[in-house]
Amino acid sequence: MKKIASLTMVLALGCAGMAMAQDEHAALTQHEIEAQLTQQGYTDVHDVDFKDGVWTARARSGDGSRVKLRVDPLTGKAYPNKQVSSLNETDVRAMLSSEGYTHVHDVDFNHGIWTAKAKNNAGVKVTLQIDAQSGRIIGTN
Repeated sequence: MKKIASLTMVLALGCAGMAMAQDEHAALTQHEIEAQLTQQGYTDVHDVDFKDGVWTARARSGDGSRVKLRVDPLTGKAYPNKQVSSLNETDVRAMLSSEGYTHVHDVDFNHGIWTAKAKNNAGVKVTLQIDAQSGRIIGTN
């Protein structure tokens, strides 16, 4: 009987751990995105929408300028459309190739992030959105 109780407890803890791990990778909600943008100093946040694998929004930056934003759905980090990239097209292509993407094309820096079309490891065509500073993929569709 003690073995069954112990086994039940181990399974319950394992399932709870898996649920927590899944939550860490869950996309933020619209309300959470709005709160994240406010914390990052944006005001008059509006037109919040989930599009092409990332959140998009319009807001005013700290200096009062109107900006369009793309927002990482996992971290809430905002990417304003008037951002300078520390990466170039060659860097983006090399990073995607090292991550297993093939047939990379239509690499473009637009609205503060890099976008590219490619085939993933399974051979499926995808459109990727890439952080202009770190090269991390922030959205895919």
